[in-house]
Amino acid sequence: MAMDIKNKENYLINDKSEIGDIKVSAEVVMAIAAVAALEVKGVYSMQGTATNEIVTMLGIKNLSKGVRIEITDHSAKVTLAIILDYGFSIPKVSAQVQEKVKSAIETMTGLEVNTVNVRIAGVNIDKVK
Repeated sequence: MAMDIKNKENYLINDKSEIGDIKVSAEVVMAIAAVAALEVKGVYSMQGTATNEIVTMLGIKNLSKGVRIEITDHSAKVTLAIILDYGFSIPKVSAQVQEKVKSAIETMTGLEVNTVNVRIAGVNIDKVK
């Protein structure tokens, strides 16, 4: 059964420990994905929803904006909405984002990432003259 993580669910990443279970918040996985995407050269920002933008205006840092995650057992499907800097190759930057996000989530959580969908939501043209 797939779980669409837009709410603040927790999921189990290790139940084999003798001491106890290890759970991680969905917000953590979403933040990992967003930070990994922002580390790729050519990614200007993540695109958030209206709610995300209001939260940001209130001074609350929302690291998971522009990220949706679906988790089935121990595998994940990630969807990102990003804004690119003008002049960068969309296919190249998107492929780098996919690899970086997949690697970061798998390394930090142990989840298997099956899919990383990238949607280019806009282009930043502030530096274009």
